[in-house]
Amino acid sequence: MKITGVSLGLLLALFASATAQPNSSNDIANKFVYVEFQVSDLTKTKTFFEQVFGWNFADQGSNYTTFFDGRLGGGFIKSDKSGKQSEGAALLSIYSSNLEETRSKITEHGGKIVQDIVGAAGGRRFIFQEPSGNEFAVVSSK
Repeated sequence: MKITGVSLGLLLALFASATAQPNSSNDIANKFVYVEFQVSDLTKTKTFFEQVFGWNFADQGSNYTTFFDGRLGGGFIKSDKSGKQSEGAALLSIYSSNLEETRSKITEHGGKIVQDIVGAAGGRRFIFQEPSGNEFAVVSSK
């Protein structure tokens, strides 16, 4: 049986959901289980998230790779488009216990800081672009 990027990512997400909540009914109805991003350079984007955040990847051919961040599964598909807030894209946030260290790793590995660290509800955050141009926030309670 051939597993596609979406089905592998969905399986990883379902597994994470089931194992992350051992005392719950493991009901994933109405919960995010997979997220997909368009990227111009799969190799650079994949390497960036591996080096900065330690995400795991599974290539699904030359135009798609799935990722698992330890909690949520998703994929990157080769495209000439990317997601920016100014163009109406959603802003997904990644938690960090040390914003300054994460910001340094992002710039060291080819990311660009779009908005530097500011106070945010319950803590602080900054916004960055990964090498293919998608924007993400990094948040911390500290």
